[in-house]
Amino acid sequence: MLNRRLIRIKVFKALFAFENSGSDSAATAADMLARSCEKTLELYCFLLNISGSLVALAQEKIDAGLHKFHPSEEEAHPNYRFVNNRFAKLIDDDPEFGRFCQKHKLSWNEYDVFVKKLFASITASDYYKEYMAAEEDSFEADCQLFARIYEEEFEDNELLDSIFEDISLKRPWKEGLDDWSDELAFVLNVIISDLPAIARKKALIQQKVFKNEDDSLFAQTLLQESIAGYAEYSALISENLSNWDPDRLVSTDIALIVMGLAEAVSFPTIPVKVTINEYVEIAKYYSTPNSRIFVNGMLDKLIRAKVESGEIVKVDRGLRES
Repeated sequence: MLNRRLIRIKVFKALFAFENSGSDSAATAADMLARSCEKTLELYCFLLNISGSLVALAQEKIDAGLHKFHPSEEEAHPNYRFVNNRFAKLIDDDPEFGRFCQKHKLSWNEYDVFVKKLFASITASDYYKEYMAAEEDSFEADCQLFARIYEEEFEDNELLDSIFEDISLKRPWKEGLDDWSDELAFVLNVIISDLPAIARKKALIQQKVFKNEDDSLFAQTLLQESIAGYAEYSALISENLSNWDPDRLVSTDIALIVMGLAEAVSFPTIPVKVTINEYVEIAKYYSTPNSRIFVNGMLDKLIRAKVESGEIVKVDRGLRES
């Protein structure tokens, strides 16, 4: 599930928290990173799990209309297409998915206000009305509806952000590295990308925290080497501040540059330009307005020096593209 950019961000947060906590336990930092990575998979399942709450609400509204003393024509002859949505039923009937959500308390029961507002927005939309009126009745059409829901309804939603904040506050401190609001766009893209395959297979995609063992090892090694080299690399940064005001040096920049150096040294197949570009991009979102320039310049200078001294040696793709 996690891509390399998000892995780097999570390592950055774990490293920053470790260095600012005064802890001397690298194992604790590794545990925090592991939980942070797992939380992205939990967000994926949390978002999928809302389908059942939406369908249940739709059924409640149909039942309420049928029990009216004088129901309208629409209430007396309801359209059951949404409550019979096959994608929602697939989610509801998958025992492994259900156990995972139960174990990690990924329920929308506490957030009925959000579910009701979301349902009202969905049912007022043109894409929902087209779905309900369409002649095509297929698993693919049911999945396409939820693709539109995830595309249209979740981003830039203040109420959803408050739910994420509420969930974060309920976690133990060591699990608070991740911000679901930061990861929402990424996870929504994963879900939307998965839906066509779900429609074809008529089965859920069994997502894992890491796409492969290499990514898992990358996360662990990057954090370990960043912690191990922090003092050395921080000193190196200080020694090379000739064209930069020391008062403008911030701890987030130090952490990013330390990670960049640790990555350049420890991963010979990753091109230097990829490493530098990644940390410059992360600096745009997690540091000061001027950090992008500083991180780019300092990493370029320090990495070049280590390449020339033989401390950084690239092979294969790392050599070809550097």
